Amino acid sequence: MIVLGVESSCDETGLALYDTERGLLSHALHSQVAMHEAYGGVVPELASRDHVRRAIPLLEQVLADSHTDLSAIDAIAYTQGPGLAGALLVGASVANGLALALDKPVLGVHHLEGHLLSPLLSATPPEFPFVALLVSGGHTQLMCVDGVGAYTLLGETLDDAAGEAFDKSAKLLGLGYPGGPAISRLAEYGDPEAYQLPRPMLHAKTLDFSFSGLKTAVLTLVKNHHTHLCEQDKANIARAFVDAIVEVLVAKCLSALKQTGMKRLVIAGGVGANVQLRQSLNAAAAKKRFDVFYPELALCTDNGAMIAFAGAMRLQRDPAAARYEYAFNVRPRWPLHELQPAQTS
Repeated sequence: MIVLGVESSCDETGLALYDTERGLLSHALHSQVAMHEAYGGVVPELASRDHVRRAIPLLEQVLADSHTDLSAIDAIAYTQGPGLAGALLVGASVANGLALALDKPVLGVHHLEGHLLSPLLSATPPEFPFVALLVSGGHTQLMCVDGVGAYTLLGETLDDAAGEAFDKSAKLLGLGYPGGPAISRLAEYGDPEAYQLPRPMLHAKTLDFSFSGLKTAVLTLVKNHHTHLCEQDKANIARAFVDAIVEVLVAKCLSALKQTGMKRLVIAGGVGANVQLRQSLNAAAAKKRFDVFYPELALCTDNGAMIAFAGAMRLQRDPAAARYEYAFNVRPRWPLHELQPAQTS
């Protein structure tokens, strides 16, 4: 079964073809970072318009790269939510319009489910069950994953997501947008002893997170320097910030593994590409003797491959999930716990 995946939840347009027998056939992605950089963040209207421009050329690219004809597609999966409403509508329109024209079934996919399952696309995929840390610009959650659609929330952020804290702190340091990769690179040149920032909820009994206070602490450090903040000061603050956030994320992952008794940890979402986080988790895994899995770096960001794969997994287990009705809606706010486990056919 060949599934076309369409992702358009925010500022990346992604399309991909996944074959349940041969694996990922091709995927193509266009990032809007350069367009939004001038505004310091994503402009929803601009994002939606750009998805309109990019979707069909990317479709043609994945078909050409995989030497696949449109008629060979068996089903189309698209991101139904959560995300920006206008951006979601573009992907949903493309998917449903194409499915109608081809007389193929269509399936709306939860964006976060795509991220949670994306490490299964790697060369060494994890087996169910596992603990998953979903860490991105909009979400920081710990999940117990027992199977496709079977997700139990263990803990989540009470305010800013980790990726959001990265971006906001980077902006305070004048690093521009997107800030996550920039502050991570700058931190490599910082002195770990120069500053100490708080580790919010590090010793809390719950598995919840809170990062707004950490961002405020960065703001205080910046203000204390008044108008003079040299490059080394910036690097030192970046190092303190990254060390703090990574320590919290790793500690919460270890607590989740201990509470569940599991030995497999999966990292998903854009922050999963962070070098310092991967280094710390790998060190902890070697010391505590558990296995940690990551998506391929190219699949950490939003992408069509994870949507095609998630759609294929659901259709394999529950063929009735596909529909031939092409009236659609999107769900900008869609709690993951509302998903039903996929039925085994």
